[in-house]
Amino acid sequence: MKLSEIIEILKAQVICDSDLSLDYEIKTACGSDMMSDALAFVKDQGMLLTGLLNPQSVRTAEMLDMKCIAFVRGKIPGDEIIKLAKDRGIALLSTKYRMFTACGRLYSKGLGGGCDEE
Repeated sequence: MKLSEIIEILKAQVICDSDLSLDYEIKTACGSDMMSDALAFVKDQGMLLTGLLNPQSVRTAEMLDMKCIAFVRGKIPGDEIIKLAKDRGIALLSTKYRMFTACGRLYSKGLGGGCDEE
């Protein structure tokens, strides 16, 4: 799914695009507020959906080679997090949807979770 489609589906505000093309293809996503779970269980995900507004969300995405973070519940990160993401080439979005709804909207439009069960 193209980043532009994700922005549309989530009705998201682009906070930082980090020069990532709107045509950038994201194949899978995960949603978590626990970065330890993301590090332990997530593999080959293209984006992270989270409500966690701290540098660990960006550092986790970087470690997992994710190119996009969508902050749920209308959360907007501070300047420190925006700068960190920009420096690491990670796009930041904000959506007013709650985590469950945001993940469900993306899943129903064809974005998978990368699990073997799919």
